[in-house]
Amino acid sequence: MAKVSWQVLRRDRELLVLPVLSFVVSIGVLLAIWLPTMAVADLSGVASEEGGVDAVVAFSGLASALLLSIVGVFFKAALVAGAHERLSGGDPTVRSAITRATKHLGGLLPWALLTATVGLVLSALRDRAGRLGQFAVSLIGMAWEAASFLVIPAIVVDDHGAISGLKSSASLLKRTWGENLASQVGFGLLGLAAMVPAVLLVVVAGPIGLVVAVPWVAFAVVVIIALGAVFQTALYLYATTGTVPDGFEDAPLREAFATH
Repeated sequence: MAKVSWQVLRRDRELLVLPVLSFVVSIGVLLAIWLPTMAVADLSGVASEEGGVDAVVAFSGLASALLLSIVGVFFKAALVAGAHERLSGGDPTVRSAITRATKHLGGLLPWALLTATVGLVLSALRDRAGRLGQFAVSLIGMAWEAASFLVIPAIVVDDHGAISGLKSSASLLKRTWGENLASQVGFGLLGLAAMVPAVLLVVVAGPIGLVVAVPWVAFAVVVIIALGAVFQTALYLYATTGTVPDGFEDAPLREAFATH
C-alpha cells in the first residue's frame, strides 16, 4: 500500500510542502507562546518536584497543545484534500489543497480541539495510574486512534462535522478494523526503517554524519506523513463509495475492506 501511495504522490510532489509548512507554523506558534511566557512566568516550580506549576506556564502549555493540534489537523486536512483531488482525477496544487481545507474549518477546528482534549485527558490519566492503569489507558488510546482514523477524510471529502465525522469513522471501523490497525502499524514501521540509514551514518561518521542524517530524517518524516494521508483518503473513498480510486486499481483495496 505504501508503494501504491507513493506512485500516486509522485504525480504531486509539491504536496510534500504541506508537512513542511505544518512544522514551520508549529515552530512559530511555540515561539509566539513561550518566548513571552519565559519572560514573565515563574519557572522555579517546573524544575522542582514539590513546587507548583506557575499558572501562566500551565495556561501556555494548554494553549500550545490546542494550537498545535489545530495546526496539525489543518495541514493534514490539506494533504487529504490534495490527495482526494488527485484520486478523483484532478491535478492538485498546494494552494488548491489549502483552499479546500480552509472551506472545512467549521468541522476541522472542533475536531482539533476535541482530539487534543482527549489526548490531554489520556496523558493525565496515564501519569496518575499504576502499571495496570497505564496499560488500560494505552488500550483506550489505541481504540481512540483506530476509531478516529478516518475523521479528517470524512470532514474534507463529505463535509462532516467533528461529531458526525467521528461517528462515520467509527462505523467504518466495524468492517475495516484489520486494515485500519495494520496501516497505522505498517506506516510506523516504515518510518522506523527509513531512520535506520541515518542512525548508521551517525554511528559510523559521528557528528559529521549529522549533516546528512538530519535532512534525511526530516525528509523521511515528511514523506511518511504524506503517504499516510494519501492512503487514508483512498481507504475512505473505497469504504464509502465502493469504487477503487484512480491510481489504486492494482492495490488490494477490496481485500482491505473485506467484511469482518
